[in-house]
Amino acid sequence: MIKLIANLLKVACYAFHFVFPDTRFTLPARASPLIRSRRPTAIPRVLWQTNFTDRVTLPVYLNYLFNRLMAPGFEYRFMTTAARADFIARHYPGEIVRHYSRLQIGAAQADFWRVLVLQVHGGVYLDIDAHLTWPLGRLLGSDRQSLFIRTKRGDLSNYFIASQPHSPQLDAVIRAINANIEANTLEGVFDITGPGVFNRVLDIDGVNSVLYRYACTQGSFTNEYFQYIDKPQGKWNREQKR
Repeated sequence: MIKLIANLLKVACYAFHFVFPDTRFTLPARASPLIRSRRPTAIPRVLWQTNFTDRVTLPVYLNYLFNRLMAPGFEYRFMTTAARADFIARHYPGEIVRHYSRLQIGAAQADFWRVLVLQVHGGVYLDIDAHLTWPLGRLLGSDRQSLFIRTKRGDLSNYFIASQPHSPQLDAVIRAINANIEANTLEGVFDITGPGVFNRVLDIDGVNSVLYRYACTQGSFTNEYFQYIDKPQGKWNREQKR
């Protein structure tokens, strides 16, 4: 039902942006929970997202609103490209910030940033085009310390990550990404900073994970056109060819 309604809204958004081509909506850098809870949880109630800009099209904004409704007890935090760089310079001076600055593609930067920010603060990371399929508080519960998602093939993905801070699993991913950038021998975002790293350094059977459809999915409310309408370079898989 969620996917059906989301896709119908997405079709309607083509008409909206045809009439109002320059209209954009602003994602907040920070938004308080819609419902506050005093029950302690192992994973902090913070939902993290990032994008190259905070000025987004209607489908991306509807996706954001839906996630807020599905995670009413979570604080929302958003960072642009510049804010990501500032965060890493502040919390990871030295080798990591130097390696991060070598990444030329925004998606690769976002890959590295998501594990770095969760390692400091904890919480839940969700891609800008992904939406929850089950209430987040109910999915995580109070005692779960981490949660990863599996694809249809059974591999781990990184467009949803839930973790408490100072995680040994995220530490292993961070060290592997850092080493990949230092070595500079791999070709492609997927293997340098993306899901390829998770599948190489984490034991799929040993981590807490669920099939993606029970946590979140991508591309129902929005698509590549609406997400990159203001970015001539296009999606990361186009950028890396150049």
